[in-house]
Amino acid sequence: MKKTTKIILIAVVIIAIIASIVAFILINSKPKTNLAPITSADDLSALVDKIYEGETIEMPGVMTQVIDTSDKDLVKSITGLDSADNLEYVVASEPMMSSQAYSLVLVKVKDGANSDEIAKQMNEKIDARKWICVSAEKVYSTSSADVVCLVMSRDELAKPIFEKFKTLAGNVGEEYEKAEETAELPEDMY
Repeated sequence: MKKTTKIILIAVVIIAIIASIVAFILINSKPKTNLAPITSADDLSALVDKIYEGETIEMPGVMTQVIDTSDKDLVKSITGLDSADNLEYVVASEPMMSSQAYSLVLVKVKDGANSDEIAKQMNEKIDARKWICVSAEKVYSTSSADVVCLVMSRDELAKPIFEKFKTLAGNVGEEYEKAEETAELPEDMY
């Protein structure tokens, strides 16, 4: 074998090894999740049903609805986000009529969107007082792969639902939590 042929063969082997290592890193750097692939809004609605399955906490009567991502005002009300540019599907599970503040929102982000950053923004921007007469005591959010979960209500209700999502997901990103800001009473009100 000629010397140049050996050099070319060695170079090809080295390139193949490097390509294999890069491919392995890229494949394994994607966030892992135990959630089934979400390919439609119906898949997100089915995930809501799984979250509620077997729950023993007293829940308000809720209805899960698919949110039209082209409706900017509705997206803002449900997710807190000013834009749905990075959102593929959104579902919300909320009471139709209740004196209880409760909302479970699941979002599938578009390919290339940072689901952890979206979970953070949702937690920071959601209006926990969006209901006229009541407000959510706690807001929790996190992501698992390309799915973001936001739950807000009183802590006894929000926390178990949030924990159930995390259990189903198996692996989640950063977790965000926000407590209701209580208004200070003027001194003459004490």
